[in-house]
Amino acid sequence: MARINLLPWRTELRKQRQKEFIAITLAALLSTGALWCFVHYFIGSMIDYQTQRNKYLESEIALLDKKIKEIEELETKKKRLIAKMEVIQRLQASRPEIVHLFDELARTIPEGVYLTDLTQLENNLTMNGIAQSNARVSAYMRNLESSPWMQDPLLNIIETKQDANDSRKARSNRFTLQVKQGSDKADKQEKKPS
Repeated sequence: MARINLLPWRTELRKQRQKEFIAITLAALLSTGALWCFVHYFIGSMIDYQTQRNKYLESEIALLDKKIKEIEELETKKKRLIAKMEVIQRLQASRPEIVHLFDELARTIPEGVYLTDLTQLENNLTMNGIAQSNARVSAYMRNLESSPWMQDPLLNIIETKQDANDSRKARSNRFTLQVKQGSDKADKQEKKPS
């Protein structure tokens, strides 16, 4: 006799496939969730590590900024000290110059020339004075030119005035003279062997 299967085999097959599909879907969801948690944890740990590195770098940068600031302050102090030392050296070098200046003024003034005002601006001297004649002003300029401590005399103004109060009708020549104070000639003379 022939065996006929009257059981609903298709429904059982469908139910079994549904169970397999649900199991595979749950396994895929669980593995996806686990993978997502692992990736999330891994990325979070990388972010934490990078944040720690950034904090470390920021603290090191702050330390270096402090050191740079200290170095800049030391550089400004150094520049100020060097400037002070240069001023002191210039003052030390120019200390005898004023003595030479007044000595040369006394030596170079011829008779009949009187200085009324002497102004010094750096190495430039401006002299105002009175002379008995123009020739005496010229002699004074020649004396200044030959002086080792003065150079380049330049006559700015010379004017002759007759004194109205004087009964002898004396004339005076007022002059303004500029000369450069310098020890270049004096240095050259000192270097020459005697």
